[in-house]
Amino acid sequence: MKIKIPNNRADLKAAEQGAMISIASYLLLTTMKLSAGIIYHSSSLVADGLNNLTDVISSVAVLVGLKTAQKPADDDHRYGHWRAETIASLMTSFIMFFVGIEILRKSIEKIVTQTLDKPDINAALVALMSAAIIYGVHLYNKNLAKKSNSKGIYAVAKDNLADALTGLATAGAVFASIIGAIWLDILMAIVVAFIILKTATEIFRSNVFELSDGFNEDKLEEYKRTLERIPQVIHVKTIRGRMYGSYEYLDVTVQVDPQLSLVFAHDLTEEIEEILAIKHQIAHTHVHVEPYEEHIKK
Repeated sequence: MKIKIPNNRADLKAAEQGAMISIASYLLLTTMKLSAGIIYHSSSLVADGLNNLTDVISSVAVLVGLKTAQKPADDDHRYGHWRAETIASLMTSFIMFFVGIEILRKSIEKIVTQTLDKPDINAALVALMSAAIIYGVHLYNKNLAKKSNSKGIYAVAKDNLADALTGLATAGAVFASIIGAIWLDILMAIVVAFIILKTATEIFRSNVFELSDGFNEDKLEEYKRTLERIPQVIHVKTIRGRMYGSYEYLDVTVQVDPQLSLVFAHDLTEEIEEILAIKHQIAHTHVHVEPYEEHIKK
């Protein structure tokens, strides 16, 4: 009997909760920071608010991707729609690039024109409050990502932590500006811009790697060693992997004693699928069995 890994669609349903909580939280933080940043003359808080706006867009994209990924396989998508989550994340990276560059442009413009304003202490308080809120969301999403096995929610949780740290840094910059170092507020806005651009670059690289069927070579070596420990497997001829959303699919060719029966070969393929599913949580393994050439020569 074949052993299957946990229900993928159930995992995605659970992951939706994290995306929805992130959307609600970031909408609140975006409104708070942009309003307070404008009212209390803080460039860094406005930049942080725009950063949270990209997070709203990112969370919405992840949510749409998760919902699309739950659609069953059809004639045009024989492997299902698992990569919708990856495509949604890739689209988010482009939006983040645009926002990061825009914040950087406006910050440099203020430096050039010498239009630096001294922020109010309330801006710092809003930044501290926002950092506390988003850190709580980070803890929730981090736990949910482990339960749901969702790369999208894991990425959101990672971004939540970065936003909490950014909020603390923004508060520090505002406090420093209040006591005289006005330039620190605009400097923090520039730092936020680079944080957004760095995050966008990481998301872009990761998703392009996955969409181009890139796969971690160290993992393939680990899976190969697992196969080599199976007594009936004489040699692992090939092993290839690809990602569909958060799930790993493998194509494996193993060589066995050519004297073994067809029934045995069939049972071996099921055993390999079962071992890889239980030990490494592989969603699907396609196994091809070949006779080992050295045995044929003898």
